[in-house]
Amino acid sequence: MMRILLGAALLFPTTVLAAGGNDAPPSKPAVSCKGAQVYDKKTKTCVNPQESSLEREQLYQTVRHMAYAGRYHDAQTVLDAMDKNDPGRLTYMGFTHRKLGNIELGNMFYEQAIAQDPGNILARSYMGQGLVEAGDTAGALVQLRAIQEHGGAGSWSEASLRKAIETGTTYSY
Repeated sequence: MMRILLGAALLFPTTVLAAGGNDAPPSKPAVSCKGAQVYDKKTKTCVNPQESSLEREQLYQTVRHMAYAGRYHDAQTVLDAMDKNDPGRLTYMGFTHRKLGNIELGNMFYEQAIAQDPGNILARSYMGQGLVEAGDTAGALVQLRAIQEHGGAGSWSEASLRKAIETGTTYSY
């Protein structure tokens, strides 16, 4: 194990997050809704996530905010309003399940997201962070290399996984 950690330190020296990287917590929404409701800017009300007027990106931002706040079940309810095969949805379903302790189910979602899009570097980063939490540094390094091979060098996905490998600390968003 020490040999793997030493190799990781030599291959991936500590760097600061790249400019434009997203290492900050999500910004607080203008209006915070209760439960799994989402603020609809058009109607200026909190609505159920199934409302057709909500855009995909708005749903993702709400999911990210909920996840940062530890509201994983609410985030999953919002994700359930999205296309079941959307790689982003699969990625966040993996993340929320992992954070809820459903590691195997989380990995299943990550694997589906990566199968649909091998260049899904966010899914790879989150999966790698889960591997770090499980003590599988070698598996996390595989995901880190895949992120780099798919053009993710310098991205938040790469930097956060690298930091997790180096420190054992993972992200909640």
